[in-house]
Formats: sequence, structure tokens, C-alpha cells
Amino acid sequence: MTRTIQRWQIESFDRRSLRQVEAPMPSPAAGQILVRTQAVSLNYRDLMLTSNTYGWAPPLPFTPGSDLAGVVEAVGPGVTRWKGGEQVIGTFVAGWIDGQAPAGTFSLGGPGPGALATHVLLDAHWAVAAPQTLHAEQASTLPCAALTAWFALFEEGSLKAGDMVLIHGTGGVALFGLQFAAMHGATVIMVSGGAEKRDKALALGAAHVLARDADWPVEVKRLTGGRGADHVLETVGGANLGRSLTALAQGGRVSLIGVIDGGSVEASAFDIIRSRAVVQGISVGHRRALEDMVRAIDATHLQPVIDKVYGFADVPAAFAQLERGAFGKVVVAM
Repeated sequence: MTRTIQRWQIESFDRRSLRQVEAPMPSPAAGQILVRTQAVSLNYRDLMLTSNTYGWAPPLPFTPGSDLAGVVEAVGPGVTRWKGGEQVIGTFVAGWIDGQAPAGTFSLGGPGPGALATHVLLDAHWAVAAPQTLHAEQASTLPCAALTAWFALFEEGSLKAGDMVLIHGTGGVALFGLQFAAMHGATVIMVSGGAEKRDKALALGAAHVLARDADWPVEVKRLTGGRGADHVLETVGGANLGRSLTALAQGGRVSLIGVIDGGSVEASAFDIIRSRAVVQGISVGHRRALEDMVRAIDATHLQPVIDKVYGFADVPAAFAQLERGAFGKVVVAM
């Protein structure tokens, strides 16, 4: 084992301050594991944290990135969950094992340890076994984006075959939502701004893909015979939430996930009342759900959609690609 690690850190809320630095190799304390990172996937949250638009600012300097896949390289005293050598992925919410999230949980990649490093110290309970059917680059996409979609549709949404799901965008959460919904026999309508992305979403299994600048709420009602969508994955926020509510079926559910259009939302109380809507905020999910999802991925051989893989030296370019708008996930491989 080398005596030092490499990591990326941001020193001011300007991604031009991202730089690679060297640090001493950490040793796992009691209850900890040292993970040698193999791949990291980026999330829109990372863009917001590094530009100080998240609503909470991490102390500077900090290492961004919450989602990693790697190998357990060393274990601290008292650790029985891991022996060393296992392929693992991290959990996004540290300390949320099952049930309701306990007080004091926090996310990796701010304020918890950042993943954009060659080695990362984690609590032994903040990792799960990686899927056996995926390589590390694919596995790294699961802790935040995939689990968010899974948690919204199944843990909270009780999705069933025959349901109609409306999904906004073609980023990581959206495409995992499409794949999971189709896996369980639901029909998916997607809304996207780019024609090329719409074609790709159709090829991936969406029944219909509507243009963002079209009157898509009316079209959703038409495509569903006037009924509307049973479940909406709302990744945009802002005024888009109000439009999603007008496309909702009676008793339908909106999972509020994203804030691309800002932290405020606009909606009519009359639309919520008329449709008897359930609007629920989704903040990723717990470890047990992540383990359930990993089993489902291994059983179905689901393949995550990766837009592009960058090398560790090209982290600024990976952030730029994410900011431009990716179809699926942007990954950094070691």
C-alpha cells in the first residue's frame, strides 16, 4: 500500500478552484474501513454544492462526490461486516439503515467524506456489497440516482404492473426510474428537451417521450384516455410541479426529487385537492433499500446508462459534462 493518497478538493465556491492534492494515507479506526476507490459517479447535487446553490454550504476546502465503488483495502478494530478484499459501494445517507431516518444522519460528499479520492475512510455500516453483474464504473452510479428512483417508486410509491409513470428529464434518476418502472411492468411517459435524448429514451423502453416545450400535460391526459399519470418523478421543481399536478390521475403521487428550476415550487392547491394528490419529498433512501435494489439488479441484469467515463485527472471536464446535461450518468474512473 502506498503512503499517500490523491484527492480532488474545492477551495472556494468556484469550480475553477478544483485541484488535485496529495494527503497522507489514512488508517481505519475502530468500526471503520478503508476503501480503495475504483470509480465515482457525479450527481447534480455535486454541481450545486461546488457552486454554493444547494441551500447549505460545506466548510472549505472539501472533497466533492458522494457515490463510489471500490475495494475494501483495510478494516479497523471491531469490524465484522467486512474482512478485506470485498467489492463495495457506499451508501449516500450515512447511518440510515432502515425505517425512518434517525436524527443526525448526513450525506457523503458534504458534509461526509468525499468520494473523489483514491482512498476513502468509511464507517463499516456505510457500505454494501456491490452487484456481482456490474463492473465498478456501473456500480458507482447506484448509491444516489438509482436508489432515489427505486425508493420513490417502490419503498414509498408501491408501484405495480400496469401503472402509468411520468418522468421528467433524461439524467441519472430519470433513466433509472424508466428502467425500474419497465422492469416491474409499468408504462412510462417521459418529458425531455432534446430531440436526440428523446430518441434515446424511446430506444431504452419509454412508451412515449414528449417535448419539454410542448403542452405535455394535455398530451399525458390524451395518451392515458383522460386518466393521467399514477406516479410522477418530478426532477425539475419550480413551476414544473404545478404542471405535473395537472397531468396526475385521481389519487396519484408526485415524488418531488429535483430542484433544477430552483428551490421554490409553484402549484395550485385546487389541483392538489381535486386530484387527491400525494406530494412527497424524496431524499435518496436507506441501506436496506439499497441492498434490495442490488439484488434486483443482479437478478434482472439491468445495465445502468453511462453517458461518459472520465479519468481521475479529468475531473473538471467531468463536471463540465454534467453541467451541459448528460444522458444518464457521468463517471470518473481511477
